[in-house]
Amino acid sequence: MLHETKTTTLQNVARGLLGTFMVVAGTGHLTFVRQDFQAQVPDFVPLDKDAVVLLSGVVEVGLGLSLLLLKGKNRVRMGVGLAAFYAAVFPGNVHQYTHHLSAFGLNTDKKRLARLFFQPILIGAALYSTGALNARQRK
Repeated sequence: MLHETKTTTLQNVARGLLGTFMVVAGTGHLTFVRQDFQAQVPDFVPLDKDAVVLLSGVVEVGLGLSLLLLKGKNRVRMGVGLAAFYAAVFPGNVHQYTHHLSAFGLNTDKKRLARLFFQPILIGAALYSTGALNARQRK
């Protein structure tokens, strides 16, 4: 079981920014950039691309709100869960790059490739901002 760790002001600010980013991104899935997000749904996903975008938008809003509101051990778990979510959606970024799909202003392979390196930063931010990097398991 993970135990709670104290977070610093920098971690709290990072968590607030990341949580806000997730709520805005999730809202975008549901509204103003819905079509752009469809470019990231890999062809191997056996569901309608729009349905995947809508479902992932709901998940992102929930993750963002949880990131902003959870405390203690639940916050640490949230960090691990969010990091796993970022890892799970990474194939979508790869799909956008390998299929040369323009979305979100990523209209060159160079820009799409550069974006691939942003995902590990998000994973690290999720773990850092929630204290999950410092959490220890009790034996």
